[in-house]
Amino acid sequence: MSINLLCYGLLVLTVGASLYVQPSVLAALLALNILTFLIYGADKQAARREWRRVPEITLLIFGLIGGWVGALFAQQLFRHKTQKQPFKTWFMLSVVVNVILVVGVGYWQTA
Repeated sequence: MSINLLCYGLLVLTVGASLYVQPSVLAALLALNILTFLIYGADKQAARREWRRVPEITLLIFGLIGGWVGALFAQQLFRHKTQKQPFKTWFMLSVVVNVILVVGVGYWQTA
């Protein structure tokens, strides 16, 4: 089984479980951020041991769909993916897009 498939499988299980345990968007986002944090940690460990790595696109997708807070914490704690270009640029762009979407949806719902 590929590490990429495992990551997406965990994503589906985490979001699905959060919807059944406590049906809220906040619970799903919390679970997603914890999962993203753990995936960054696993990728750092794989890099140290020269194991199969999590593809960068997977890390970026997890950040884009809402796990960017967990990714930022993981980047700082594990000192992982903080200097590598163009990953850093794409990651920051995904954070900006995510924040704009959240603010836009929040504005649209209150208007």
